[in-house]
Amino acid sequence: MQETSPNPSSTSAVSHLARQLRAGRVYRREDLAHLSNAVDRHLRVLVEQGKLKKLAPGLYHAPRASAFGPLPPTDERVVEGFLRDKAFLVFSPSSYNALGLGTTQLYNRTLVYNHKRHGVFRLGNRQFDFRVKPRFPKKLSPEFLFVDMLNNLDELAEDRDAVLVQAHSKMPTFDQPRLRKAVASFANMATRKLLRQWTGA
Repeated sequence: MQETSPNPSSTSAVSHLARQLRAGRVYRREDLAHLSNAVDRHLRVLVEQGKLKKLAPGLYHAPRASAFGPLPPTDERVVEGFLRDKAFLVFSPSSYNALGLGTTQLYNRTLVYNHKRHGVFRLGNRQFDFRVKPRFPKKLSPEFLFVDMLNNLDELAEDRDAVLVQAHSKMPTFDQPRLRKAVASFANMATRKLLRQWTGA
C-alpha cells in the first residue's frame, strides 16, 4: 500500500509560518492570520508539533527552549497578548506580606489591574483575576501595596483586626508624601475613611 505524504504546499506554508515565530512571544490569532491562507489549520499543526502552545481561544505562545524543556511565558507577555494593551499591573496578594504587617498567607492567584477586562480567566495553566480600575501605578511600591491591602482587606485570609492593629502602628514608617499620593490616587472610600480616623484628619 502506497504511503501518502503531506501536501507539499501545506507543509511549506506551515514552515513559513513557523519561521516567523519568535521564541518567548505571545501571539493572537489575528497577529498571524496575514501570514497564512489557512491560519486555523496551520496553527493546529504548529500546536501538534510543539512549536506553539495554546493558552486560550485565539491566544498562543511560542515557547523558548531550555535544558529543562520549554519555558512558560511571563505573566506580563500573557496579559499583554490577552488585553492587546500595555496598560496593566500584574501582582499577587502575597506581595502584601513584604509590608511587615503580620500577613503571611500565600495566594495561588494573580491580580491584573487594567482598563479593559473584568473577571477570572484561565490562560494556559494559570488563572488571572482581571479587575478594571480607573487608576493604578506602573509598578508596585510599599505605599501602593499598603493602600491596596486595606482596599482588599475583606478578601484576605488573615485576622482582619490583627492586620488593622499592625497597619495602624506601622503607618508612620512609610514615606508620608508617597503615602498621601497613593491614598489620593488609589484608596477606596472605606480606606479613606479609615485613614482619616487614624490621622484625625
